[in-house]
Amino acid sequence: MSGLAKHRSNIRRIVHVMRRFVPEKWGGTESVVFHLAREFNRLGIESPIYTTAMFAEPGLEVIDGVEIHRFKYVLPWLGLSDEQRHALELKGGSPFSWPMLMALRKERRASLLHAHVQHRLGGSVRNAAMKHGIPYVVSIHGGHHTLPQHQTDSMLEPTRGKLEWGRAMGAILRARRTLDDAAAIFCVGDDEYQLMREQRPGQKVHYQPNGVDLPRFRDADAQAFYNRCPQLRGKRLLLCVSRVDPQKNQLLLIEAFAKIQSQLPDYHIVLIGAEVVKSYGDKLREAIARTGMQERLLWIPGLAPDDPALPGAFRAADCFVLPSVHEPFGIVILEAWAAGLPVIASRVGGIPGFTTDGENCLHFESGNPHALAACILKLARDRTLNDGLADKGFKLAAERYDWPAVAKNILELYPTPDSK
Repeated sequence: MSGLAKHRSNIRRIVHVMRRFVPEKWGGTESVVFHLAREFNRLGIESPIYTTAMFAEPGLEVIDGVEIHRFKYVLPWLGLSDEQRHALELKGGSPFSWPMLMALRKERRASLLHAHVQHRLGGSVRNAAMKHGIPYVVSIHGGHHTLPQHQTDSMLEPTRGKLEWGRAMGAILRARRTLDDAAAIFCVGDDEYQLMREQRPGQKVHYQPNGVDLPRFRDADAQAFYNRCPQLRGKRLLLCVSRVDPQKNQLLLIEAFAKIQSQLPDYHIVLIGAEVVKSYGDKLREAIARTGMQERLLWIPGLAPDDPALPGAFRAADCFVLPSVHEPFGIVILEAWAAGLPVIASRVGGIPGFTTDGENCLHFESGNPHALAACILKLARDRTLNDGLADKGFKLAAERYDWPAVAKNILELYPTPDSK
């Protein structure tokens, strides 16, 4: 029996824990956890997902063989308005779920717990693992060391002046020790990984980039997108797929394209993403009107992860643009590569850790609309560069980031069930 096979035989059930999981609010973390669980299932390892019932009903749902267990929860602050509660659910709120904690403490068959969250839910994972005498690991999907302070302040704004009664539960669970007691920590971004290694020299810290469902994007049909958006057939498309909030900085793409739209009469922008921060969505709408781009931009407020129009949009596009001001990794870059697209991305966060400027991606300085506009023009006018970026990006995605390979690598890095 090979080393991996022997290691795999000792791990029979992995419980993944995350903050929320609903297709309507699908994001990078949901994509990562779902594909990881699905690949483990295919390897014969049970991999249910435990999550709160945010934007869904409590209970069990099975998606492509992956069990999703949703539990009732609370946002433990006194005096939250409905609007503030909704803002915290969309982004930044640290919930607590007593039913989830009890379910984790009753999880007698789990070989390993994998937390994709910290704070009170992470403390619940720690508590249950300690009770059962099994190891747990934590994935940092971005922001522990590298999230800009102004974004942290923005996420916590709804709680300002509110009494956080949940601190008592966090103290009981010793949630602040979630990272300290983890058997391993996985970082999706190289910048986060370097900082985590420096600050935790005695712990096992791994750089583990995300993966991509290569066949889904490689074999996608652009027709599925054109069936939804027939008005864009025959147009050149700049695609940006990300939730709509200040971190993703779609406003910069609008400002950059407005400067050059007269030079690219056949080009249109396609934004696909749910509106997470309404005030930012309002700014986008104002900018679209101000720059006269109503006829040059289509905003689709999110597509379900199983909607064929989503990979179809990648296949229909000519270029993918990610203008983020902060980006732990950028899984959408892998999706663009898998679809054979050249990529333009800001030089921030984890992006430089897995992309190479001028080889498989064009980098520009975050916040600089002139630099982004220059990159767009450069790709539009240089077919050789365009094709070269796309070809090298696809090869890298196929060789290193296809989910089956990523899942097997993570499995090798997991601690054995008899270690903590």
